[in-house]
Amino acid sequence: MKKILIVVDMQKDFVDGALGTKEAIGIVDTVVAKIQGFDGDVIATYDTHGENYMDTQEGKKLPVPHCIKGTDGWKLDKKVQEALDKKGFTEVYKPTFGSVDLVERIRKYDAENTQIQLIGLCTDICVVSNALLLKANFPEMNISVDAACCAGVTPEKNLAALETMRSCQIEVLNA
Repeated sequence: MKKILIVVDMQKDFVDGALGTKEAIGIVDTVVAKIQGFDGDVIATYDTHGENYMDTQEGKKLPVPHCIKGTDGWKLDKKVQEALDKKGFTEVYKPTFGSVDLVERIRKYDAENTQIQLIGLCTDICVVSNALLLKANFPEMNISVDAACCAGVTPEKNLAALETMRSCQIEVLNA
């Protein structure tokens, strides 16, 4: 069985930067331990915006510049980066919540013999978007999310996203 860990957007702006939360800061060490103990392929996604962010639809609806490519806020949390560097990983840059590029990278795996686990930020935006995209494209693939390694915009939205994923046959671990 092939195992894939997808580390979603563990970037400084979501941890302790422009959109950071105490809950996001609180999962960093658990995420690092998950990465260190994982036996399989690791993919890390990066929310990636340009200097024109405020002119985009997302920028108009969420007028907080964040994850502008090349800025400190766009970089992964330092502890997470160190763990990923030691493990080895593939980067996926995504301009929006869910990543079509991520789906295309997963196509090379045999759906019935692959397990995917997602962790990261934010549960109610990018984690749920990518989990649902993957489940829609690979309905027979075992897809899970580790709730202990996720944080949402608020604790309530985090719980709502976990319940949405459960409803869509994505296994929620450590909830």
